[in-house]
Amino acid sequence: MIDLRLLRDDPEHVRAAYERRGGVPGLDSVIALDRRHRELLAEVERLRAEQNRASRAIGRAEPSERERRIREAREVADRLRALEPRLEEAARELEAAAARLPNLPHPSVPAGAGEDDNVVERHSGEPPDLDFEPRDHVALGERLGLLDAERGAKTSGSRFVYLTGRGVLLELALVRFAVDLLLERGFEPVVPPVLVREEAMYGTGFLPAEEHEYYRIERDDLYLTGTSEVALASMHAGEILDDALLPLRYAGFSTCFRREAGSYGRETKGLVRVHQFDKVEQFSFTRPEDSWDEFEAIRANQETILQALEIPYRVVIMCGGDLGSSAAKKVDLEAWLPGAGRYMEVTSASNTTDYQARRLQIRTRGEGGTRLVHTLNGTACAVGRTIVALLENHQRADGSVTIPPALRPYTGFGVIDVGE
Repeated sequence: MIDLRLLRDDPEHVRAAYERRGGVPGLDSVIALDRRHRELLAEVERLRAEQNRASRAIGRAEPSERERRIREAREVADRLRALEPRLEEAARELEAAAARLPNLPHPSVPAGAGEDDNVVERHSGEPPDLDFEPRDHVALGERLGLLDAERGAKTSGSRFVYLTGRGVLLELALVRFAVDLLLERGFEPVVPPVLVREEAMYGTGFLPAEEHEYYRIERDDLYLTGTSEVALASMHAGEILDDALLPLRYAGFSTCFRREAGSYGRETKGLVRVHQFDKVEQFSFTRPEDSWDEFEAIRANQETILQALEIPYRVVIMCGGDLGSSAAKKVDLEAWLPGAGRYMEVTSASNTTDYQARRLQIRTRGEGGTRLVHTLNGTACAVGRTIVALLENHQRADGSVTIPPALRPYTGFGVIDVGE
């Protein structure tokens, strides 16, 4: 949630920032609701003060004045009782409307309405020079016995896949490789819950704006998380952290669940747009003045992993209209896929500044007092998509796949071929 004081004091600054998102519906409504709430609050506070004065006047009144003072105090109390429910309703309406306002984009975020306005910052690594017709990851995975989409669909429906054989070993190797790298950089490993309460989804900004993307278990009033960011952010909800202990860095490993609503007909085969996948996620709590340095550190970790895996990629800066609700800035790394002949997002990094912390009430205390922390997140390894990129970039003419040297200590093998 944005700071409503900023909206109150400088609405045109907020409006101009939202223009880089392509405009934000409901802004004028929030401004009007905030004004109404403050007017009602001022009147309630005035009446409460008047009620206190009237109560004191009764105690000091002469016997001849006492009945009149009691009558006046009763009239103030009646007006207050009538107004307080209106104030409570105004507060609820304001909170519900303000919850739909996204974070303000950082000044470095390019303006734009959607993905067509995203900016490619640079490329890293050379696409493999293949002298044969490359296969896509589905053909490679099925040939090598690494995945079984047909039986996944039989068991669970479309967009579910069995990982099998060395596909499982490849997943486990990637997870441990990513976690080990993050351990060296001060991240504490965490396996968080994947079922969370509504407050956790709301606190991280996935509700109410993106509710259509996530599975809800109605019987237990819980949500299946689409990223461990939700549970990691909520670990410290309602807490005051020690400034001296920041940044707190976590490497979360979890299974993730997404409906992939709105992607009908796109990439329905294989490991790209599945409903269930595993991921290692970076998450940091920082002092506000340190958050952009931490953002660059998270981004550097992502690039280090892809470079070690010898996967060519490009760096894409999300425009304002393609930011999630909570992000002030978001940068994706997109891997080149020779078999598919296109780029595909494999990691994403976001600085959400104090947006999530305000909702979750996570603060830090230092010499200057208490203030909201900043929270940041970034994929370390989205396992399924990383397997896709590995298979397609390291395939050989005979349909086998080599394992990059950095990963071999974790796999125990250097080649994947039929029957091996």
